[in-house]
Amino acid sequence: MPGQRAVAISAAARRPCTLVVCRGCCCGDARKHPGFDHAWQLDRLRAAAAASDGGFAVRTTDCLGPCDQANVVVVQPSAAGRRAGGRATWVGFAMDDDCTEELIGWAVAGGPGVAEPPLTLELQFIAPPRGARTRGRR
Repeated sequence: MPGQRAVAISAAARRPCTLVVCRGCCCGDARKHPGFDHAWQLDRLRAAAAASDGGFAVRTTDCLGPCDQANVVVVQPSAAGRRAGGRATWVGFAMDDDCTEELIGWAVAGGPGVAEPPLTLELQFIAPPRGARTRGRR
């Protein structure tokens, strides 16, 4: 309305960068990806988020869709990152230790809209599936 200021909801205004880790039908499945310690990866991400003291968060979700590119992690921007133009970034084939550490480093640095992703991580960016709620990539 004219003359009214928009008021940000305080929780949304402080929302940190969030790593959404797929743990659906294919991602995190040792039968599909034997030899990779899926539990270690999730534990490592969660430990780093806890050590960041609110700098970034980790959550899991059921199948995100691009099963042929498992494991999938969506890096959602913080509130500040979104205000700076950052959008959710989909990362596929996120299984090795280097990728896990790059995801952590990017999230600690602020994620989409705040910090540039590592170049090697950019090689793993994938398009979100059609109809995904988090559209676009940084």
